[in-house]
Amino acid sequence: MKNDTAGAPPLASAPIAAESSATEIVDGTARLRATFATGRTRDIGWRLEQLAAVERLLSEGEERIAAALAIDLGRPANDTFLGDIAPAAAEARYARKNLRSWNRPKRVGVPLSQLPGRAWYDYEPLGVVTVIGPWNYPVLLTLAPAIAAIAAGNCVVLKPSEHAPATAAVLAELVTEHLDPEAIMLFEGGPEVTQTILAQGLDHAFFTGGPEIGKAIMAAAAPHLTPVTLELGGKCPAVVTTDADLDVTARRIAWTKLLNSGQTCIAPDYVMVEAGVRDAFVEKLTNAIVALSPQGDGGKAMPIVSARHAHRLAALLDGHGGSTALGGSASPDQREVDLTVVVDPSLDSKLMTEEIFGPVLPVVTVSSGDEAIEYIARGTKPLAAYLFSRSRDLQRRFRRKVSAGAVVSNHAAVHFLVPALPFGGVGTSGMGSYHGRFGFETFSHRKSHLARPTRPDPRIVYPPYSPFAQRMLRKIF
Repeated sequence: MKNDTAGAPPLASAPIAAESSATEIVDGTARLRATFATGRTRDIGWRLEQLAAVERLLSEGEERIAAALAIDLGRPANDTFLGDIAPAAAEARYARKNLRSWNRPKRVGVPLSQLPGRAWYDYEPLGVVTVIGPWNYPVLLTLAPAIAAIAAGNCVVLKPSEHAPATAAVLAELVTEHLDPEAIMLFEGGPEVTQTILAQGLDHAFFTGGPEIGKAIMAAAAPHLTPVTLELGGKCPAVVTTDADLDVTARRIAWTKLLNSGQTCIAPDYVMVEAGVRDAFVEKLTNAIVALSPQGDGGKAMPIVSARHAHRLAALLDGHGGSTALGGSASPDQREVDLTVVVDPSLDSKLMTEEIFGPVLPVVTVSSGDEAIEYIARGTKPLAAYLFSRSRDLQRRFRRKVSAGAVVSNHAAVHFLVPALPFGGVGTSGMGSYHGRFGFETFSHRKSHLARPTRPDPRIVYPPYSPFAQRMLRKIF
């Protein structure tokens, strides 16, 4: 897939982010609570109507969203469709088609002690929830959790990232135009706005971003015992074995690193390649990057969200101890970094110990797939792990031994596009999950129900207990 940049202007200075006031947030959340109390959002018809409205928002707002993301991230319009518009619309469509089934009460069996009786559970919305979105896919990763929250019947506070301010402003307009303004509100701003939202003691907080901010979200939610879902990141590994299809493997890894300049939480953060094919893989990888990159330039001057982030990436390229097979240059003040392939950096370098989150890809030589598995197991648990191999036996061992939010064989990142799969991390890569039914359940309370008739009401279950009664109760209970 050609990463065509036609229509994407050079990165300009980012616009100043708008800032919602504390009064707007306090008054707005009070109105949302009042709306929820009416029961309007519990109605299945309302939920289906709002899900269809999200689809219209994305379709009718695509050009405005693409223009905003070109400003914020230097993103070409086709990449915005692939990365933000299409998967969010698919999530809304999937929820709309399956909502009635998800929401149906579920009967369960009862033990002898509770006969005659009926037991079941159903789902009720939590109330007023908040979704705090990231900057890298600011439409998809703000709206996809919101879709789950709407499907579950909640009122929703949206807080898009202040680091993509043009997109946040467009989202604010589109949400107002398309969605129920008394049930779904969007507030703009930075950390202070997020803290004010969380200070309202909402019923759930959903955050996508880095682990350090995730800790701050948990700390702000804790005084109110607000439950949280955290979608974080981590160093997602890819392992390439000697029996892998190197052409396809190189193309798929190159594509995921070119998309959004590698600023994707589930893009491969480093690749471990068996020694026998290391040189061949590096050659095919660099060729694939050239073939798929804009104007065949090998990923030169990839746009980065901010000068601060670009400086961080440039620092990772200093003193890594490896050899540079492609790229290597950066212009941080212009928010640009080359797509860089580094072969065999030092394992204790920042390149191998910190999440990269950009267009830099270390390639590490290993003796076997099992050595790679052992290396991955020694580190923190990643959001995703990828194995490129034809060996079904190795695939089974990889799935069994690698603890990660998801494991994918012979591709990378595309598991996000399967609405029926839960998406989430484990350990430092996150807690909780969403997508499809799993998102609906995240934003719902599973309420238990037991219905018993008043008769029969056997005297044997009440004290005082005779020896015979005690023997019978031991059998019943």
